[in-house]
Amino acid sequence: MPGKYNYLTVIPAYGRDYLTAKEVRAAWEAGHDFLIQDISSAYDGKYVSSGDDLPKATLIRARYKRLTEVAIFAARVKAN
Repeated sequence: MPGKYNYLTVIPAYGRDYLTAKEVRAAWEAGHDFLIQDISSAYDGKYVSSGDDLPKATLIRARYKRLTEVAIFAARVKAN
């Protein structure tokens, strides 16, 4: 992926967990809440979802499967 991107590291909120990257992305696209987990961010510990206003060049780095795996995808998914 060429260019400069901002990464936002998130984990599933409210004790949820996902077993596959496909489930994580589906949950993000459905607007489920995730918790920002990035100590270098001023938003660490805040909730975020796909419905929030995020910069265009943001990539989501979502931890899943008991936080042992990582899925990376674009924050905004354009509908066809």
